[in-house]
Amino acid sequence: MRDDNVLELNDPEQNDPSQVVLREGARKMLAAAVEPEVTGFINQYGRLTTDTSKAAVVRNGYLPERTIQTGLGDMAVKVPKVRDRSGFGIKFSSSLIFST
Repeated sequence: MRDDNVLELNDPEQNDPSQVVLREGARKMLAAAVEPEVTGFINQYGRLTTDTSKAAVVRNGYLPERTIQTGLGDMAVKVPKVRDRSGFGIKFSSSLIFST
């Protein structure tokens, strides 16, 4: 019996240079894709202000880094954090990175 149809897959956790480059590129692309999401979200609530006429929905750094599972293996990502000062409970959730 021949094993011609058996493919050997790379371990996603191994430090193969091409895997490292692909993983880093994917991480950067994901971060770049989340930026317009958060900017659009903040712009959506741009007219909402606090009692002191400050923007009610503002960017406030990043949530703690989390790991998501991809075809290239586990990948650490940072999601921007949005602060709601209006008291309405407005929360940002990326459609690309699902919250648990």
